[in-house]
Amino acid sequence: MNKRLHTRLALIIIGTATCILIISTLSVIVATHYHISMFHDQAAGMNHDVSQLDYHLEQALLQSIIWTFTGSIILAVVIGFYIAKRISRPLVDMKQAAERMSDGHLDTRVAINGNDELAELGTSLNELAAQLHKQEQLRVTMTEDIAHELRTPLATLKSHMRAFEDGVWEPTPERIHACYEEIERLTKMVAELEDLTHMDSPAFQLERKQEPLDSMIAQGVDLVAATYLEKKVELSFHCNPNIRIFADRNRMIQILVNLLSNALKFTPENGHVRIETVEEAQDVLIRVQDSGSGIEQKDLPYIFERFYRGDKSRNRKTGGSGLGLTIVKKLVTAHGGQVWAESAHGTTFTIRLPKENRSF
Repeated sequence: MNKRLHTRLALIIIGTATCILIISTLSVIVATHYHISMFHDQAAGMNHDVSQLDYHLEQALLQSIIWTFTGSIILAVVIGFYIAKRISRPLVDMKQAAERMSDGHLDTRVAINGNDELAELGTSLNELAAQLHKQEQLRVTMTEDIAHELRTPLATLKSHMRAFEDGVWEPTPERIHACYEEIERLTKMVAELEDLTHMDSPAFQLERKQEPLDSMIAQGVDLVAATYLEKKVELSFHCNPNIRIFADRNRMIQILVNLLSNALKFTPENGHVRIETVEEAQDVLIRVQDSGSGIEQKDLPYIFERFYRGDKSRNRKTGGSGLGLTIVKKLVTAHGGQVWAESAHGTTFTIRLPKENRSF
C-alpha cells in the first residue's frame, strides 16, 4: 500500500514524540541510577543520611531534565531541518520549473520521486506542461494556417484587381465571379472562426429540447440537395420517424450540413452519400457514409483539428477551410455525444447522441 504524504508526516511526528519520550525516560533512569549509586558509595560504612539522599535525588532529576531538554532540542532541530529539506526541495524544483515554463521553456519537466501527494503534484505539473506545449504548437500551427488561408485568396484578389486596373484583363463576368468566390471563401472562413470562438466561450449554451430526428435530417438534406444535384451525387437517408433526441435543432442541422458538405467534396460524380440511423437503448447513432476517396489511416486522429488537411497538395476549392469538422466535433461534444470517422471504401462519420437529457 502506498504511503501518502499525510501518513508520512504523521509517522514522523509520532516518531519524534516517541524519541523524546525515550530520551526523557532514559535520561531519568540513567541520572537517577548514577546518583543513587554515588549515594550508596558515599554511605558505605556510615550512618544513612537522608539529607544526602535528597541531594542526590534532586541532582538526578535536574540532570535528567537538562539532558531531556538538550536532547529533545537537538532531535527537533535535526528532524525539522530534515523534513523541511525533504518537503521543500521538490516544491522549490516545481517553483523553478514553473518559472521556466512562464519564460517560454515549455519542454521543462519535474523529476518525480516517490508516490505521495508531492509526486502527484509533480506529475500534474508535467502533464500541464505537456498540454501547454501541445497547445502552443497548435497555436503556432493555427496561426500559420490562418495566415496561409488568408494569404492565398488575398493574393488572388490583389492580382486580379491589379490586372483590371492596369488594363491587362478585361473585367469579364467570369473573372469577376472568380473574385467573388475568393471573397465568399474569406467571408465563410471568418464566420466559422467567429463561430468557433463563440463555442469556446463560457457563455456558449445550447437551446435543447426534444426534437424528431427525421425532421432535422430532412431539413439538413434539403439545404444541400441543390449542390448534390449539381454534382450528380445521390443523397439518401433512412430514419425511424419515432426517434426523438434532446438536442438544439439549429445546431444539429449545422452538424448535418457540415458533414454532408464534407462528404460531397470528396465524393466523385455519380457517387452516393447515405445517412442511416440506429436506435439504441439510451443513444442514437447517426452515420453519414460516402463513396468517396476515403481518408488515410494516419490522418484519422487529426481530422477534427482546426485547419488540418491530410492531403497538403489538394486545392483550396476542394479542401475547404478545414474548420467544418472542428465545428462538428465541438457541437457534438456540447450535446454530450461522440463523433468519429472510419475509412475503408469511402468514409463513414458516426455520431452518438443521447436521447434524453443527461446532467453530469
